[in-house]
Amino acid sequence: MREENVKVILWGFGSMGSGMAKMLLKKKGVEIVGVIDGWDQLAGKSIFEVLGVEREGHPDVTITLDTEKESVIKEGAADVVLLATDSFTAKAFDKMKFVLEQKINCLTTAEEMAYPQAQEPELAKQLDEIAKANGVSVMGTGINPGLIMDLLVLTLTGASIDVEHIVAKRVNSLSPFGKAVMEEQGVGLEKEEFDRLVASGELAGHVGFAESVMAIADGIGWELDEPVRTSMEAIVSTVDRHAPYADVKAGNVAGVNMLGWGKVDGEDKIEMIHPQQVEPEDEGVHTGDYIEITGEPNISMHIGPEVPGGIGTIAMMVNSIPNIINANPGLMTMLDVPVPVAIMGDMRKRIK
Repeated sequence: MREENVKVILWGFGSMGSGMAKMLLKKKGVEIVGVIDGWDQLAGKSIFEVLGVEREGHPDVTITLDTEKESVIKEGAADVVLLATDSFTAKAFDKMKFVLEQKINCLTTAEEMAYPQAQEPELAKQLDEIAKANGVSVMGTGINPGLIMDLLVLTLTGASIDVEHIVAKRVNSLSPFGKAVMEEQGVGLEKEEFDRLVASGELAGHVGFAESVMAIADGIGWELDEPVRTSMEAIVSTVDRHAPYADVKAGNVAGVNMLGWGKVDGEDKIEMIHPQQVEPEDEGVHTGDYIEITGEPNISMHIGPEVPGGIGTIAMMVNSIPNIINANPGLMTMLDVPVPVAIMGDMRKRIK
């Protein structure tokens, strides 16, 4: 077993980054050696003060502004950087490039990075080349995309002789996520403003359908006839709702209902259904995850309530640390590495 602890730097200390820190502090054989964030009010503060937890023998770590990232992210400083700042490959690209050029592996929550070949093939190629040139790996993961509507679907098809049609549905709560996700979903907006932003293409909605659909298609060997089609409609609240990172007045937007389709041989063989909103229980909506595979045999899966999005994303990132360290250099996806599992023992035992 490796003697040194696995060393981790966190870049982004919002709801996801701070959640990863709390999880890492409970694990054996791993230590946080640096934290970077863009909010100047956090700069210089101890992570234990910000998290509201006791140090309990852990080395103290103070938060560094991302304008001074070079003082933290440098060759030999860590085994991996967990990047939780952006949803889009293009926005996260320079950060990932910087990490990789310091010869440090990088895991990111950026949804498009779960399968960047889908929408950013040129940037995906560049990341692959940069990572290989520096002998390290880069990958995006999370609960969705990353697991529920793609990797889990593909895992279930392993029991299939033939697949004819796939439906993945996730009814989930947005409440655990931070400000960036709320803005992407239009949470809190008036319906008219929401519709205007959708029409102008300024509102992202759920980021990841193209990535999930293409990962499924490539995984089982289907060739898509055309780019993934999507639609989004506002979920308008009839009651006031209060979430940690958003307040919604009755009559305003609480979330979005996202739909997506992947066409193969002239048919929509992959369907995505994804209504997501803050505090869904306030209007009697029950969350859950559903997968229906039509083929030989027919396979039906239901998880209720949903696998929590916030906790799930945090866990997928931390539990993927050994996989990205052990991976061959280059751009990885969840199709290229072992399925992540909970790390209940010493993380060092997972490192080859």
